[in-house]
Amino acid sequence: MSQLFQPLRLDSLELANRIIIAPMCQYSAEDGSASDWHMMHLGHLALSGAGLLVTEATAVTPEGRISPRDLGLYSDANEAALGRIVAAIRDYSPIPVAAQLAHAGRKASTRVPWEGGKQIAPNEPTGWKTVAPSPVPYLNEYDAPTALDGAGLDRIRDAFVKAAKRADRIGIEGIEIHGAHGYLLHEFLSPLSNMRDDRYGGSLENRMRFPLEVFEAVREAFPANKPVWIRVSASDWVDGGWDVESTVIFAKELAARGCAAIHVSSGGLSPLQKMPVEPNYQVPFAQRIKAEVKMPVIAVGLITEAKQAEDIIANGDADAIALARAILYDPRWPWHAAAELGAQVVAPEQYWRSQPRNHADLFKIPQTA
Repeated sequence: MSQLFQPLRLDSLELANRIIIAPMCQYSAEDGSASDWHMMHLGHLALSGAGLLVTEATAVTPEGRISPRDLGLYSDANEAALGRIVAAIRDYSPIPVAAQLAHAGRKASTRVPWEGGKQIAPNEPTGWKTVAPSPVPYLNEYDAPTALDGAGLDRIRDAFVKAAKRADRIGIEGIEIHGAHGYLLHEFLSPLSNMRDDRYGGSLENRMRFPLEVFEAVREAFPANKPVWIRVSASDWVDGGWDVESTVIFAKELAARGCAAIHVSSGGLSPLQKMPVEPNYQVPFAQRIKAEVKMPVIAVGLITEAKQAEDIIANGDADAIALARAILYDPRWPWHAAAELGAQVVAPEQYWRSQPRNHADLFKIPQTA
């Protein structure tokens, strides 16, 4: 029996299998509002048979967007636009939908990747002044961010709370807080980007303080019967930076505060990172954290094959796997994995006639939400 296709609970939310669609920025929003592209993109992935769909990084403030084309959940218009898409998914798919709430910090105000991805200066028409724990730019040639004062920290914490409440109103069933890839919360964690000398900087305890405050605030604001978890970078891949030992300590603090899971990625904080990108290159981080905490651990990073994913779960390295580029390339990846591993997957009735004759029991009847 395939372990990849066994159910998994994140608090009270039950996933049909252990395949999670990771957040993937589309850079196609309009003033933070989801567009028709998101309707097609998320709607398509909602029919994939995966156990959970997580939206792309969704900014909690306008200046928290990575680019001017990033998705947001900071206005009534944003809420209505994303709500329209969630409602359409609910009509046609039982897949749970989670939102990844984010603030890009010093890595905000950039061009979209296909335009080079470099920073847009604050004096340019589509740019803005970035904020961070300390006035240290991501690249030397970038405009230095403004160091957040107490009022700024309060404002961002409150913005996470407001976005969480908006997510709940439109039917989002879980929240992933983005604490990875060099964005704001990761910037507080890492000694490479956090040079503060107040209660939010210096010691590990102090550097963890603001990310933990954000988690606690979101957990309190979001309904108790819906899970809240976090994505982390387990290593900066730079000497003297954030590392897996610190991540284990952070994970234990999160678990004590009711965190439903931890999604383990790495890197993104420094252009000096030396990351050995190869299949399963981040799985050892997930394995280490899973050995230390009592909450589900999600592994990600060049997981592309069904047998590879099955082995990660069967060996106890992680409780779930997340797919990004692999499921963009093959949006029916869970179907093909189920066929290979002798499992079943939910598919809409409209597609049942596509079932291969040699996998006559591949599809199971979807349960309506």
